[in-house]
Amino acid sequence: MTIDQFNFAGKKAIVRVDFNVPLDENGHVTDDTRIRGALPTLKKILNDGGAVIMMSHMGKPKGKVNPKLSLKQIVEPVQKALGVKVSFAADCANATAEAEALKMGEALLLENLRYYPEEEGKPVGVEKGTPEYDEAKKAMKKSQKEFAKKLASYADAYVMDAFGTAHRKHASTAVIDEFFDADHRMLGYLMEKEVKAVDNVLSNIKRPFVAIMGGSKVSTKIGIIENLLGKVDKLILCGGMTYTFAKAHDGKIGNSIVELDKLDVALGVEELAKKNGVELVLGTDCVATDGLDFGTMSLKEGAKKVVCAATDVPDGFEGVDAGPESQKAFAQAIEGAKTILWNGPAGVFECDDFTDGSRAIGNAIAKATKEGAFSLIGGGDSVACVNKFGLADQVSYISTGGGALLEAIEGKVLPGVAAIKGE
Repeated sequence: MTIDQFNFAGKKAIVRVDFNVPLDENGHVTDDTRIRGALPTLKKILNDGGAVIMMSHMGKPKGKVNPKLSLKQIVEPVQKALGVKVSFAADCANATAEAEALKMGEALLLENLRYYPEEEGKPVGVEKGTPEYDEAKKAMKKSQKEFAKKLASYADAYVMDAFGTAHRKHASTAVIDEFFDADHRMLGYLMEKEVKAVDNVLSNIKRPFVAIMGGSKVSTKIGIIENLLGKVDKLILCGGMTYTFAKAHDGKIGNSIVELDKLDVALGVEELAKKNGVELVLGTDCVATDGLDFGTMSLKEGAKKVVCAATDVPDGFEGVDAGPESQKAFAQAIEGAKTILWNGPAGVFECDDFTDGSRAIGNAIAKATKEGAFSLIGGGDSVACVNKFGLADQVSYISTGGGALLEAIEGKVLPGVAAIKGE
């Protein structure tokens, strides 16, 4: 069943959205990309004459109530974006009354799903690897099913539209499906677009295919890097992982972030790239500072900035952005590409002093897209980059899922998609 084939008239649909949006210290939404991304699906249901029950997580409350992660804070922006009154259910496991009171054409937002350990299905307070854990896991699996059944009881149909959580086997993403017939569960528009975008990158590759992987750690990206080395023509590695590669070649990296236990992995990536005939592009120079306040994302008073080789960072300094030579190399590598994947920034772009590396990548991608490339931007930081630089309308597709996108590109089955298909 596709969402276009289904008529929601007179029906209540429970929709797994991804409203895990960033909030400032006053609880105001700072980036509403994910809310806007859910609108086509939600409006289709309402325009058909149905009612919408939205469920989502926010942050990592780990099975406990945390007011700072309450979805009540986003009722107003969701209501404004949706254009209808949005009611709120403060207890998503006991929202029968609110669901029954919901009239057609109205919307209801449930409280943070992850206030309940049953959502993620992980035993709480028991040490992993012990006999007690195994017993607790069995009990939790049963509880998770009951939790999913309760959520399902609020509605007539289920729509999975949270690509950002599709790689998790959670109650609201991959267990709830079994309580709906095959013709009453479906992917939302956002999910359909996400799956199609990944397919464009993996199954409909137009060459040259250039991937840009940023971020701080090699360890969190190694699976995707190795997978991409079997597919891409060029791979740009930037961000914090630059210094693990630099250190692997006995470079001097000052206080830069590094994974000392991954130096062999870095060298292995270089060997695999060579073996597969992939052009591996690493930053040769960087911008380093001795005074970045990560709390405020600003430079401390009297802080110094220097441009230096990525393998020769002065003592007391840390590399925080790609240098001018690296920026040129990245832009040249992207030039002429026909398929582009970008996940992860080139530096601490949140600080206005260190946006140049990520901006150079964004501008090069926008130029290549204008010349006919298909560009897929994925991961929260990359999305924040293109939004910050005003490039969102100059790329082909912006993915709302970070981990899900990476796992899909890595070739893993996404439970949230498989469950809809009954696999």
